[in-house]
Amino acid sequence: MKSEIVDTPSVADFARIFRRVQNEIHKVIVGHERAVEDLLIALFAGGHVLIEGVPGTGKTMLVKTLGQALNLSFNRIQFTVDLMPADITGTRIVESFDGGRREFTFSPGPIFTHILLADEINRATPKTQSALLEAMAELQVTVAGTTHRLKPPFFVMATLNPVEMEGTYPLPEAQLDRFFFKIHLQYPDENELATIISTTTGASEPKVEPVFNAEEAPARLEALKRLVRQVIVSPDAQRYAARLVSATQPSTSKFTRWRPGSFRDELIDRYVAFGSSPRGGQTLILGAKVVALLDGRVNVAHEDIERVAFSALNHRMMLNYAAQADAVETRQLIERVLKGLASQRE
Repeated sequence: MKSEIVDTPSVADFARIFRRVQNEIHKVIVGHERAVEDLLIALFAGGHVLIEGVPGTGKTMLVKTLGQALNLSFNRIQFTVDLMPADITGTRIVESFDGGRREFTFSPGPIFTHILLADEINRATPKTQSALLEAMAELQVTVAGTTHRLKPPFFVMATLNPVEMEGTYPLPEAQLDRFFFKIHLQYPDENELATIISTTTGASEPKVEPVFNAEEAPARLEALKRLVRQVIVSPDAQRYAARLVSATQPSTSKFTRWRPGSFRDELIDRYVAFGSSPRGGQTLILGAKVVALLDGRVNVAHEDIERVAFSALNHRMMLNYAAQADAVETRQLIERVLKGLASQRE
């Protein structure tokens, strides 16, 4: 199938391809419009996604459909407590050759793919989780002292099941910070549920049309990701992203370098144990660059940063026990910070 973009994609190419991939996914995925768009924003920005949702909300189907729409390879790993790092990265095996000669050769694991679904990552032990996180951060795996590179693009979508938490291994804050976005999948409403029942119990199934052909898909996606990096960010937009990240940090923390005149909110001081790291600022800018391109612009506006703020920051803010006791959620605090910064500009 012929690609819709040229070797050097334009802003119009980017928006057209993004929306086409989005439309192909929605042939199968009913609802979740915001979640699907956030997933694609992270993909084109070069990040990985953590998705939290109860069973049956379409997490596996979402990633599988994404692979079909982009014509990229897709693997799924079901994380369990007995899963070992070698089950993910691969291992060395003894291979026999002519003449009776035997050698150790590397047998690649399921991580050697373009799109990987790490299903219920919190059910595996920290040792196994770290094997995946090395690949996410370094685009490589190390087996028996030998480093094996992964071919780009490499995109991980890890899922968390918020129920049945007994016997799980929650991701440490430092590992959560490695994920570009954290997305929440909610139950479908009544109309969406009726559509799901209708489309999944009939005689025909929706057919996803690939946007690229298989040979060019990796290179085309990498070209679109490079275009994202070329979007202009003014010093004012950079400063706004920095203020937003700093505003999530409690002024009472010994790790916070507080400056007079910086935005301060009493609820942040009361309910937040640790605010966003600098990676939160990088995520805000990269995500905003994608949003700007979708709007046909090559410069980032404040509104673009605000569009991605919740998905970029919600897993980077660690709430304390007081927040749990008062049923305070990160969404409320992020919305409060955004309103506070907006009032400062006025």
